[in-house]
Amino acid sequence: MNSQNYALLDLSSKVEYALLALLELASHHGKKVPLTMSEITARQPIPERYLEQILTNLRRAGVVQSQRGSKGGFVLVREPWQITLLEIVTLVEGERKEKDSSGSTTLEKTLVHEIWDQANAACIEVLSRHTLQDLCTEREARAQQSPMYYI
Repeated sequence: MNSQNYALLDLSSKVEYALLALLELASHHGKKVPLTMSEITARQPIPERYLEQILTNLRRAGVVQSQRGSKGGFVLVREPWQITLLEIVTLVEGERKEKDSSGSTTLEKTLVHEIWDQANAACIEVLSRHTLQDLCTEREARAQQSPMYYI
């Protein structure tokens, strides 16, 4: 097995879609203009039925705000630099329950759980270190490295 191609922690479609939608909202945050679901799906490959559910959950959680009317849509409630990727993952996926460790505890089982706890802590550390603003900044930097030419 090639460890380079193995993902210990899978990125669920729900989390991916939420991050893509929030990236679009973060990119337009300074403009104070709401984005519609159609505008988001035109820019990102997100099925509209999923986007509606995701934005509803993020609205309930206080991350986005919806505005009704002809100039309606969605906006971020807070600044992009204040929203960590860990917060989004937790909101979308919910709190992870610890596995019931009832039963016999062996030295080997303890060792395996300690390693998994370390991997989980590393994942949490990385996701808590990065914000929506970081994603926007990195996207802009990469877009400037490979400009598109239109004829």
